[in-house]
Amino acid sequence: MTTIAIRGGGMAAQCSANLLARAGFRVSLERTDRPKLPAILLNDASLALIRDIFNRPAAFNDASKIRKRIVAWGNTEPLILDHSAVVVSEQLLVESLEESFQNQDAEPDWTIFASRPLPEAVREQRFGSRIASAVHVDLREGCDSSACWIESVEEGWLFLIPNSAEAGWLLAVGAPAGTLLGHSRVIAKEIARLNRSGEFPAYPRIASPLCASGWLACGTAAIAFDPICGDGTAQAVREAILAAAVIRAIDNGGDEQELLAHYESRLNAGFHRHLTLCRQFYKSGHGGPWWDAELEALERGLESLARDAAGRGEFRYKLDGFELKRVI
Repeated sequence: MTTIAIRGGGMAAQCSANLLARAGFRVSLERTDRPKLPAILLNDASLALIRDIFNRPAAFNDASKIRKRIVAWGNTEPLILDHSAVVVSEQLLVESLEESFQNQDAEPDWTIFASRPLPEAVREQRFGSRIASAVHVDLREGCDSSACWIESVEEGWLFLIPNSAEAGWLLAVGAPAGTLLGHSRVIAKEIARLNRSGEFPAYPRIASPLCASGWLACGTAAIAFDPICGDGTAQAVREAILAAAVIRAIDNGGDEQELLAHYESRLNAGFHRHLTLCRQFYKSGHGGPWWDAELEALERGLESLARDAAGRGEFRYKLDGFELKRVI
């Protein structure tokens, strides 16, 4: 029986372990500890995918719900947009879906790295220098806890996510939260007090290479998204689905080199889409030294990925559910 070792403590590790064990592989999961995000927004599509993978149709039914998104971006007047999502902490998300996998003494046939460290030859490409702080906040009396807010200011941007009627989490990217709130037109009015906080990198980054014979990088070990797009958890889940499908296809006699090349190309294409979307936000956010520097880093990343993608041709496989099918 083919054995798979998975290293990680987040959604990518849990999803890939679940999918591969369900497919009949002998799976071991080495849980690693890293700081978890205190609040994640899961939209309806992401929530449906997670429920499907873990066969938990009622998962997070009791989570706090967000029904509208208030956007104050650039010089435009704030927009109120319909939204549908739930708020969960990353710790709760992982613990609620966690399943037991015993470690194996035998040398694995494949290793999925869903957390650092990666193999020695791997290098990380970074596109920006922005740092985020996640600040627990008390909301003002009367704040609409069914809404979330995003706002750009001179030295960065803010994202406020309530997780109850009285409290929530403020993501501050760029300058410290207090400095950004001093220039806020919208979000500052919703906050009564700042409490504890923690910092983490918020610039997009990607490992290179992403896979080789015997191993694949997945989740935040492979790609880290800028939180401006709110798609990091969904991306980790999609990578786990693809990683499991690639290993299954190779185990079923597929061309290893071709399938690993497909995995690398797909992740690079997803990262390119992410940088393209980020570029739109950073072009329209504000302007000035901080915004211009981060935008320039994104442009460099897009140029680098375009050079790497030249000559790769069409994708030869596509996902059909949780399986890869050859199309060319």
